[in-house]
Amino acid sequence: MVTVASVVAIGGVATALALTPQTGSDTTLTVRVWDEQVAQSYEKSFTAFEKANPGIDVAVNVVPWADYFTKLRVDVAGETADDVFWVNAGNFADYAVNGSLMNITDALGSDAQVNWQPSVIDQYTLDGALWGVPQLADPGIGLYYNEELLAAAGIDPGSVGDLHWDPATGDDTLLPVLQKLTIDANGNTADNPAFDPSQIVQYGYNAANDLNAIYLNYLGSNGAALQDGDEFVFDTAEGQESFQYVIDLMNKYHVAPSAADTNLNGDFALDQFLQGKMALFQSGVYNLSNVSDGAGFEWGVAAIPSGPAGAISVTNGVIAAGNADSKHPGQTRKLLEWLGSTAGSAAIGEDGSASPAVIGAQASYIESWQQRGVDVTAFIDVLDNGTVQAPQGARWAEASDAFESTFAEMFLGRIPVDQALRTAQASANAAIDG
Repeated sequence: MVTVASVVAIGGVATALALTPQTGSDTTLTVRVWDEQVAQSYEKSFTAFEKANPGIDVAVNVVPWADYFTKLRVDVAGETADDVFWVNAGNFADYAVNGSLMNITDALGSDAQVNWQPSVIDQYTLDGALWGVPQLADPGIGLYYNEELLAAAGIDPGSVGDLHWDPATGDDTLLPVLQKLTIDANGNTADNPAFDPSQIVQYGYNAANDLNAIYLNYLGSNGAALQDGDEFVFDTAEGQESFQYVIDLMNKYHVAPSAADTNLNGDFALDQFLQGKMALFQSGVYNLSNVSDGAGFEWGVAAIPSGPAGAISVTNGVIAAGNADSKHPGQTRKLLEWLGSTAGSAAIGEDGSASPAVIGAQASYIESWQQRGVDVTAFIDVLDNGTVQAPQGARWAEASDAFESTFAEMFLGRIPVDQALRTAQASANAAIDG
């Protein structure tokens, strides 16, 4: 029987709830993820796995994103991590280099890879080997919109996907729309001289210190990037323009929440959108289920705003990594093989909980959302314009720690953008170099 264990905070420490013992089971494998909705899909998947593999039970351990990699680092070091655990692109190389992950090329053979999304294989291949089974393949970033708030502002939802920003020429259709959609307690919009930014009751947009949903895409759309290979390269004229534009949306024009609200609460903007207090919410398919389940209004998804280089999005994947220190390596390989099969990922696609990286399960994902009346093509079509590089590299976690405190102050408006980027880039590259 599959069990799902959540993690709760006890005295400020993330602690896993005890897993239900499995009567008559020879082996219980545990799988660690950060997404509650995919965990529920896994429950269906692993029920089928258990029927095909008597004597093996699977328990799903959900650790919230905010604590996930801190706790994983401690558990891997202490050899107490789960048999299988999710890893993202910014963290996998450290574990691969340290010998903490099963070599999937050796364990499952290279023939299995024809079933998996090539972009995710590329993202998680290091030194000629693949270090996890591709599970999720997020396409691009999209722009969720609240139809009711657009209608109240006299904005056609069909025009949202054509918004454009350009800090150099001033050819900007995004800012005027966001100003119309931002309202204070007296009913004044942000383009009105009487607008009071201390009493905002409705925001236009979710500009924020958000790597995946926001600033990677602004960098790419202005011909810049966060990294080139492992090297950090964001301190350029185009990079400065991109960050300055996003920060001005927050601190100068007040059409997005303050970094004081969003720096430490990654769900603040999502909650504002779901509560009908934000008109446009830029994010990925990882929030589709959250919006579908939580929005009490008509909504849709459009293309992200285009910059001077077009609408350029990041695309990302997630792997299920086998713990090299698992006490059940044979059974763990069986489970990884299942996770890499169409049958093993079918529930993820059918439930619409995430976009599968197993190619055979991807059509069911699109179908699942079509049946609910949601067109997800905006997330997919944006990739035709090219992509900006996702985070990568051994020591990414150390590099992120090195620049994040400076970025937090920059988004709060306490450090000028040019100074902050210069400091942050130097710190990040020093951390990458060790």
